[in-house]
Amino acid sequence: MEEMIKAEQKKATSEENTDIFENPGEGLEKATFAAGCFWGIEEAFRQVKGVVATAVGYSGGHFKKPTYEQVCTLNTGHAEAVRVIFDPKVVSYKTLLDVFWKIHDPTTKDRQGPDVGKQYRSVVFYHSEEQKAAAFASKEELERSGAFKNPIVTEIVPVSEFYMAEDYHQQYFEKKGFLQNVFRSFKK
Repeated sequence: MEEMIKAEQKKATSEENTDIFENPGEGLEKATFAAGCFWGIEEAFRQVKGVVATAVGYSGGHFKKPTYEQVCTLNTGHAEAVRVIFDPKVVSYKTLLDVFWKIHDPTTKDRQGPDVGKQYRSVVFYHSEEQKAAAFASKEELERSGAFKNPIVTEIVPVSEFYMAEDYHQQYFEKKGFLQNVFRSFKK
């Protein structure tokens, strides 16, 4: 079954079949997150049981159909983002939020590790009022926990247009064979 899902993920993220990321189909939902360079963020979400498909792209900006070079060098306003298609009967949106908080530092503005720039900001792009409420509740819970010394600067905003990144960015770590063992802890 897992091999079938992986095959479906590869199919779903090819340039010819991107419709699943806008219209996931009956029983599936979508979530969109930005947390630094999208390569590692995508790989982390791909390891979560119940995630059916992922794609990297650009969201939160004011420029139509940006390219990677434009997002990195121009002021398009976009963040490197990951669209996650998931089965809520298998994995909850709250669990996806838990993964999101664990895989990056939500206290650094426009930066993750060595990557600096507005395109690396931390954002939850919500698709519904339920996701909005869950995101704010999750953020408040994390703030109260004292897990971070500094304030959480993650934006929680309505989803905007999601532009698919170039094909060579899709499943980058999987294609390159990087970090295959690092994210295994997210599997349940």
